[in-house]
Amino acid sequence: MESTIVMLLQFLPFLLILWLANMAEDRRYPEAPRLGRGFAVAGFLLLGLIHGGLILSGLLVNLLSLMPVKTMEPDINFGLLGIAMWAPSLVGLLFFIPSMRRQVARLIPIDPENPVHTVALSMSTLIVFELLTILGIGLENIAAIEDEPVSISDLWTQDIAMLLTGLIGVGWLSRRKMGESLARLGIVKPSVREVALGMGIGLVLVVLALGLEYIASFFGILVDPDVEKLTEQLLGSLYKTIPGILTLGFAAAIGEETVFRGALQPRFGLLLTSLLFALMHSNYGFSLSTLIVFLVGLALGVVRMRFNTSTAMVVHATYNITLGVLANVFPDF
Repeated sequence: MESTIVMLLQFLPFLLILWLANMAEDRRYPEAPRLGRGFAVAGFLLLGLIHGGLILSGLLVNLLSLMPVKTMEPDINFGLLGIAMWAPSLVGLLFFIPSMRRQVARLIPIDPENPVHTVALSMSTLIVFELLTILGIGLENIAAIEDEPVSISDLWTQDIAMLLTGLIGVGWLSRRKMGESLARLGIVKPSVREVALGMGIGLVLVVLALGLEYIASFFGILVDPDVEKLTEQLLGSLYKTIPGILTLGFAAAIGEETVFRGALQPRFGLLLTSLLFALMHSNYGFSLSTLIVFLVGLALGVVRMRFNTSTAMVVHATYNITLGVLANVFPDF
């Protein structure tokens, strides 16, 4: 219960920032482009405080890393840990500069004047922060620290929070009604054909992922043992029960697809969205598993473009559930 509350509290500031940005966008008209600036400033300040806190913390960690080695934990890369805090947040602050956003708009279909797009760009750097932080601490150290596995309630809480992030991010509770928000996200009632197609694509992706692992192992590229250990420690208990396997499938599909394929991809494009999707799975570090997640993200993105987000959810759920079943039936596979 405590972990669930902590997780919700972690999401609340970002939900508020997205709501403020949407309120600002709702009041921005061609005739009065500065109307609603107060909402935008409030959102930018709140996000800026988060980035500022991370920058100061990162610089402090880098200063500590200059201390004699004997006073530091030997297995933690404090230099990288400090950079992980301040570098992504510095980039996040740079996205508040209009000229910087105009340069980004040449690469991806964002509106550099849109406050929602501004905070989305800035917040996306926190995914890099999380990944680099984990690499700085070390997967092996995190496995030693994390003594409790992820529970079903934790996973559902996280992904429901992601669902809310996607909904509020596209304007629900501010400038769009629920139906309009779902339409913007591409969440519709899938047809029988789309469900069947999604399940088929999900199964094909499982075969391709396992095939890629086999080919990589043939060339001596193996799955990182620290990745396997941490993944087993965090999610292993879920693979042992039907509710756990179904949660891994449905919860992740609903939450992650809403944010990445539903909300972000139409603005960030296929490649950047897939990259962020892969980096978000920070428990994989930089490994073969990260590459596989990136490729799966590309496939999910194509499904979103050709059909809708709901079909991508079916693909994602089928993929995760199938891997969960395989892990249950063949634990040493």
